[in-house]
Amino acid sequence: MTRKPTPARRGAGITERSGNAGELHQEVPRGAGHADGRAHLTDNFGHRVSDNQNSLRAGERGPTLLEDFVLREKIFHFDHERIPERIVHARGSGAHGTFECTKAIPELTKASIFQKKGKRCEAFVRFSTVAGGAGSVDTPRDVRGFAVKLYTDSGNWDLVGNNVPVFFIQDAMKFPDLVHSVKMEADRGYPQAASAHDTFWDFVSLMPESMHTVMWAMSDRAIPRSLRMMEGFGVHSFRFVNARGEGRFVKFHWKPELGMESTTWDEAVKIAGGDPDFHRRDLYEAIAAGDFPAWKLGVQVFDEAFAARQPYDVLDATKLIPEEDVPVQFIGRLTLERNVSNFFAETEQAAFLPSNVIPGIDFTNDPLLQGRLFSYLDTQKSRLGTTNFHQLPINAPKCPFHNFQRDGMMQTQVPTGRANYEPNSLADAGEDGGPRACPETGFTSFSANAERNDAGQKLRMRAALFADHYSQPRLFYRSQTASEQAHIASALVFELSKVTIEAVRSRVLARLRNVDETLAQRVADGLAARLPPKAPAAKEPIDMKPSNALSIQKNAKKTFVGRKVAILFDEGSDKAGIDRLKRGIEQAGGRVALIAPKIGPLKLKGGTLRADGQLAGAPSVMFDAVASILAPERAAALAREAACVQWFMDAYGHCKTIAHCEGTKPILAKAGVEPDAGVVPVEALVKTGVSRHWAREAKVRALA
Repeated sequence: MTRKPTPARRGAGITERSGNAGELHQEVPRGAGHADGRAHLTDNFGHRVSDNQNSLRAGERGPTLLEDFVLREKIFHFDHERIPERIVHARGSGAHGTFECTKAIPELTKASIFQKKGKRCEAFVRFSTVAGGAGSVDTPRDVRGFAVKLYTDSGNWDLVGNNVPVFFIQDAMKFPDLVHSVKMEADRGYPQAASAHDTFWDFVSLMPESMHTVMWAMSDRAIPRSLRMMEGFGVHSFRFVNARGEGRFVKFHWKPELGMESTTWDEAVKIAGGDPDFHRRDLYEAIAAGDFPAWKLGVQVFDEAFAARQPYDVLDATKLIPEEDVPVQFIGRLTLERNVSNFFAETEQAAFLPSNVIPGIDFTNDPLLQGRLFSYLDTQKSRLGTTNFHQLPINAPKCPFHNFQRDGMMQTQVPTGRANYEPNSLADAGEDGGPRACPETGFTSFSANAERNDAGQKLRMRAALFADHYSQPRLFYRSQTASEQAHIASALVFELSKVTIEAVRSRVLARLRNVDETLAQRVADGLAARLPPKAPAAKEPIDMKPSNALSIQKNAKKTFVGRKVAILFDEGSDKAGIDRLKRGIEQAGGRVALIAPKIGPLKLKGGTLRADGQLAGAPSVMFDAVASILAPERAAALAREAACVQWFMDAYGHCKTIAHCEGTKPILAKAGVEPDAGVVPVEALVKTGVSRHWAREAKVRALA
């Protein structure tokens, strides 16, 4: 039986009515002016749609008709909305920004962006995890991608790096094997976004070159607190080339102005359950609030003479150059100030190519880099479906670009004239003959073969210095604080405890003995395993001077800027005290989240207040520090709430500052919170700060 539709309701330029089955129709008002095409829903070819709720049927209960082109187009497009996700770095978050040259370096490079202090260009950055799929969580233990696209006036420059300065392999030939090993195991389809399984550790236990990056991956660098608090690295040695054709090696660094900070492993696991989008949300909300994250671009520049003196090969992507040996000089500043408008169109369709360099920046013979120069271009065709992916707005350069490439799938440009080849003489006939190469300003490769290489033979062979697989892992481990070393050992115990093949565990322990004997013993003890004989080393490791730059804790910034503090309150709390505390945190540069058992508004002493988050849904792992202002009677009631007790227990266990009022003490006692330098009266929060109190850690967990 046909139902009589409900009357139309007007509002905000649309009318609403219920259809025959009660479905909601939002429509352009009848009798309204129809000149504004933006108000009218159309299909992809501009045909206006009359009904966006129902398909065309043969009768109200009949079959759907094939002629319904609106339905077919809508379903067709939906079926193809998901392009193949990236094989690695599938889970990503992006933002737009600006890059500014802060120090001109024409003596080092002819790159246009570095010719004048204050020169600026637009930028886009995509952060990512490596192993997990697009729908995985933000906080696994993993290396993070740090890919930067600078839209310079000389073309796009893509610096496609990571948040660690080294990589697992030396030659691109092994990249498919590495990725296959760390991805979900082929027969069972799990684990997702995790390296703690047989195939990864089987692979790295057989690849001693991976041990340096394994150390970084087991460190706190692999569980960052925020994307805004990560360093970034170009990983490879590149070249600067100046206007005279002189070349020098260069390594690129991004240093976060907020400083580096990590989570604990327990915290990372709980964040994954509490907010799988934690890093993505954190970046988005910071930019939306005007707290624009920024990084300094630094470079380590060195010549061939320096490279030849080192006990490692500067073309080996598993090696770094200690900052004490070649200090980082800062030449630029990157600021992210605009969130994406459409995640798919921008973050997902962004295509980064290590081969995108500008005149003044060139490649080296790093065998991993050489393979990446092919791989990234090739994979974009698979992902984005066309060689014309460069025409997508997120990928298109901001400077003019002209060539004779034509046609192809999804061609969006409309070239005119006949000139699709050169040389041609069409200009002599009065036609547009098209662009031509420019030897003076065009990209020219560095011509000197100054990398101690004999190009007279074709070889499948690595240079001898690539054989030192353990000196730099040892350097990294011994550069950490005692707390950070314990975290590395504990991470190795956790990961290897998930490995079911005893021989694999034994091989890893044997390799760790080349890194550090005490580390190997700690891991063996954590597994209750016998320490096997030391693995033979292709080249005996040497002791390198520890580098403080490699430690997060040694470089921690004591600041509220970029941090978020949660204030727990409830009915009867002192509103004036909350306002005063909130004001102090914000004046120090921090952000505040008001948390209560109910969202409210709640009646307080001195007024009412609405919470930003509900206690059970806002665990303390989401915040950098916690505070409480509670009336004694409400505190007594909350002491019986598991969510509240856990809130304080986690904050204490994760070594965070806890600022409390007198009324909160019964909850703290129940949560096992003991007084220390980070458990302070609420009035002392701003003075104490939001730094981690690592001295507490031995009291709250057993570490390897």
